[in-house]
Amino acid sequence: LSGDNVKYVGMFQIWDYVVFACLFVVSSGIGVFFAVKERKKASSREFLVAGRQMTCGPVALSLTASFMSAVTVLGAPSDVYRFGASYILFGVAYTAVVVATAELFVPVFYRSGITSTYEVILTRVGLHCLLPIFQILYTGVVVYAPALALNQVTGFNLWGSIFSTGIVCTFYCTLGGLKAVVWTDAFQMVVMVVGFLVVLIQGGKSAGGLEAMWETAKAGDRLKVFDFDPDPLRRHTFWTLSIGGTFTWLGVYGVNQSTVQRCISCKTETQARLALYLNLLGLFVILFCAVLSGLMMYAFYASCDPWTAQIVSAPDQPYCLFSYSAMADCLFIATLSTVAASISALATVTYEDFVTPWCVNLSNAASTWTSKGLCVLFGVACTSMAVVASYMGGVVQAALSIHGMCGGPMLGVFTLGIICPCTNSKGAAGGLIAGIALTFWTGIGSFIYPAPSSHSRPLPLLTERCPQSNSSNTFGTDTPHLNLTTLSARSPLADSWYSLSYLYLSAIGFMATVTVGLLITFLTGTVYLLLDMKTSPCGALQKTLTGRFMCSSVCNETVAQILVHF
Repeated sequence: LSGDNVKYVGMFQIWDYVVFACLFVVSSGIGVFFAVKERKKASSREFLVAGRQMTCGPVALSLTASFMSAVTVLGAPSDVYRFGASYILFGVAYTAVVVATAELFVPVFYRSGITSTYEVILTRVGLHCLLPIFQILYTGVVVYAPALALNQVTGFNLWGSIFSTGIVCTFYCTLGGLKAVVWTDAFQMVVMVVGFLVVLIQGGKSAGGLEAMWETAKAGDRLKVFDFDPDPLRRHTFWTLSIGGTFTWLGVYGVNQSTVQRCISCKTETQARLALYLNLLGLFVILFCAVLSGLMMYAFYASCDPWTAQIVSAPDQPYCLFSYSAMADCLFIATLSTVAASISALATVTYEDFVTPWCVNLSNAASTWTSKGLCVLFGVACTSMAVVASYMGGVVQAALSIHGMCGGPMLGVFTLGIICPCTNSKGAAGGLIAGIALTFWTGIGSFIYPAPSSHSRPLPLLTERCPQSNSSNTFGTDTPHLNLTTLSARSPLADSWYSLSYLYLSAIGFMATVTVGLLITFLTGTVYLLLDMKTSPCGALQKTLTGRFMCSSVCNETVAQILVHF
């Protein structure tokens, strides 16, 4: 396609602002509706887990909307644009993650009757106070990153988008509790899919139709999906996307407070599991739309890449440029759903893990107002973090990865508690520290010494038909930034350990946490864990692991009674 197809920075028109206003009004209105409807049911249980009366439909839509964040909506098509359609293999990881969550983690949490996922395990470890910090950091970046991209491409006011997002999310979370969050997410999920469809229809017309798009993507080598190279240094292969992606997303889905909070809000355990499987269908729809959007964007910019031609300043901005009006709706909807989920989860964890142990005799009214106050507090904190993120520059990319680096060790701790219940608190704490230390060491090393193009393998992007450009740049997108002098001074680990695919960070953290946790437990003492056969699958794993690991199961009303002998 010719350089005439290149769009430049546009300005929002009056109808764009009207659409945004309608989205905000509807989202806020759902919060007001549930605040009025549920005003006589004043209790923290009703506010935080919807009285455990939700059905699978809205919960499934809420799960999909919450975890298909603006980073995913913006980043997935851009990844396909630069690296090809192998991104579709994340579908394998999604399937494994949902099955493991539905069959292993959710039954444990649902039957235990808990509200916070961390009150059983991490309170014993003593590191649960770190979780709100990581969540606030991630949420702030989720608000800031898409707002910045839209500001630079469309002229949409940066601070107006940040503060309006924070205010609206805090408003309906505080008024309506989890029910408002779930139903607002369901509405936002529908809008997100419609936005993607608009992008696909517009993109199909701009790219000359599906057949032309397919031929252009094929000629540009974007349709190579299956690469079975076992090299763990390769950024995306079948193995990194399926195995590494499973560990990465399992840390998000399996033990994340936002997911578990929605699942335990269902009427029955069957409804909770069904919600997860229905959510899998939603994930497939979003994944397919994102990949197809990336291919259409490549077909549109095949002969004039806006990033290489310096028309835009970041590799994810061509997607905003491609269909900025419809994409803006998707980005803001995805941001709203993710921020609302984070605020609700943070309020729940704080109330259960910090407030309840100290304020035992709170009345229903007091507990409800306390929960609402926590929503306001964390809404302000997340919005403020977005302001702080504006001063982080290149660190924003690193901050997004911190959330993933913590997921593997967290998954390891919960796995020790659920599948290996003989692990003592010293083993759990030591394993968690070891896992976090290893993943952060690897992750920070990869930021300082980025993997060479031979591992990431960006595909060619051309500028031969760009306006006022006589160059024909056929290098990969990473090549213009390559500094041979820097490469000669690279650390000995730079081209090996630090070049490991980012998707394996979670798996490394998981394995380190489990291994070190079991080793420390073996060295520090015997733990007898009495489990209720009906509330934990660990009862089915009753056996003697070693002479120092002894687990026995009894049928009683308690979920777990831990007796540690030193």
